Amino acid sequence: MRTSNHLIGLVNFFTFLASIPILGGGIWLSSRANNTDCLKFLQWPLIIIGVAIMVVSLAGFAGACYRNTFLMYLYLWAMFFIITALIGFIIFAYAVTDKGSGRPVMNRGYLEYYLQDYSGWLEERVKSQSYWMKISSCIRDSHACGKMRRTHNNGIPQPAEMFYRRKLSPLESGCCKPPTECGYTYMNETLWSSGGALVGGDPDCVRWNNDQQQLCYNCNSCKAGVLASLKKSWRKVSVINIVILIILVTMYIVAIAAFRHNKQIDNDEPYGETRMEKSQPSRIHF
Repeated sequence: MRTSNHLIGLVNFFTFLASIPILGGGIWLSSRANNTDCLKFLQWPLIIIGVAIMVVSLAGFAGACYRNTFLMYLYLWAMFFIITALIGFIIFAYAVTDKGSGRPVMNRGYLEYYLQDYSGWLEERVKSQSYWMKISSCIRDSHACGKMRRTHNNGIPQPAEMFYRRKLSPLESGCCKPPTECGYTYMNETLWSSGGALVGGDPDCVRWNNDQQQLCYNCNSCKAGVLASLKKSWRKVSVINIVILIILVTMYIVAIAAFRHNKQIDNDEPYGETRMEKSQPSRIHF
C-alpha cells in the first residue's frame, strides 16, 4: 500500500514538473504574439492546459498522500481530459501551420513569402481586413523593421550587396521591403526607389510605400510573413509538447496501475492478517 501511494505521489510530482514546459511554451508564444508574431489568441489554450495540469497534479499528489479516493478519481478523469485536449491542440497546431514556406530568390540570402502558398483557417483570419488592421498595427508598434537597420562608416547605410546576403526573418522579408520581382533599387533596408520606371506585376509592388509607417504592412507578402513566423514559433513549441505528451501518457498509465493496485489491496483488507501494522489498529480506515 505504501509503495503504491508513494508511486502515485511520485508520478504526480513529475506530472507537475511536466506542466512547467507546457506553461513556459504558452508564455513564450504570448511574448512572441506581443512582440513579433502578433497573433494574440493562439497561446491561451496552451497556457490553460499547463495551469490545469499543475492544479490537477497537486490534487493527485494530495490524494496519494492522504489516500483520498475522491481526489484520485478526480485526478485520473481530469488528466484523461487534459491529455485528450493536449493531443487535440497539437493536431490543431500542425493542421493550421501545415502549408506554406519561404521561396528562395536568386542571388539573395533571404527567402520571400507569398500568401497564395498558405491556406486554411489561419490564412483566412489573416486575410480578413478588420483582423489584419490589428495585426499590422502590432507589427508597426513592435518596430521590427526599424530594428533591422545596420549602418557602416559613421551612419552610412549597409551596402546593397551585404544586405542581399542577410538572413532576414519572415516579417523582415515580407513587411519591411518590397518583393524582389518588383525591381526596386535598394537605398537602405526600408527605403527603396522605383527610379520612375514601372514596377512588376505583383500587386504588392504598388502597395509598397517608403513612408516608414506604411512600408509593406498592407502587402500580401507581409501577411505571408506573419504566417511563416507563426509556423516557425509553433513548430518549436509543438516538439516540446509532443515530448511532454509522451511523458504524461506514460505517467498516467503508471498512475492507473498503481491506483488499481491500491483498490485491490483495499478490497482484500478485511481478510488479510499480514496487513496488521499495530497490535491494536486504529478504528479510522481510509
